[in-house]
Amino acid sequence: MKTTKLLIFCFIAFLTFLSVQTFAQEATGTETAKKMFTEKTLPVVTLSDMNGKKVNVSDLGKTGKITVFSFWATWCIPCKQEIKNIKGKLADWQKEADFNYMTVSVDDARATAMVKTYAKSQGWTFPTYVDPNSDLKRSLNFQNVPFVIIVDKNGKIAFQHTGYEEGGENELFEKVKELVKK
Repeated sequence: MKTTKLLIFCFIAFLTFLSVQTFAQEATGTETAKKMFTEKTLPVVTLSDMNGKKVNVSDLGKTGKITVFSFWATWCIPCKQEIKNIKGKLADWQKEADFNYMTVSVDDARATAMVKTYAKSQGWTFPTYVDPNSDLKRSLNFQNVPFVIIVDKNGKIAFQHTGYEEGGENELFEKVKELVKK
């Protein structure tokens, strides 16, 4: 009986330890989700725009301008809120800093029509691409949306961020302004 109680106690202690570790990781997740890069370039992956035109992602980052990619999905409420907030400020931001902004849906092929309908209903005038087989998502090695990357003028990934909190778009724009000045 004592052995059983000891085993139960050890099991509960182990689970408690795992819970504390997970909580600690989640508590610092905002900080660890933000990373600065210096060498990674966009992968050679083909996406389609809303009209079905194919485009190579690596070419999108070689425009000589800072380029922001917002990854999203039609089912992702925080994604849509982040893009809505960016859209509301984008015209003013682009007057202040010359950069490109585009979105990439990670919805599967069955949802491509919904992506197009949603983008049109929201009045999106910026480029929107679809990654229906998650080729780009796998190449960039991220799991969750919303996910944002900023590519510098030389086509290198300079910043990435996972998740969204209200007002987070302002921090994103600060990163863009820093990179535009370089």
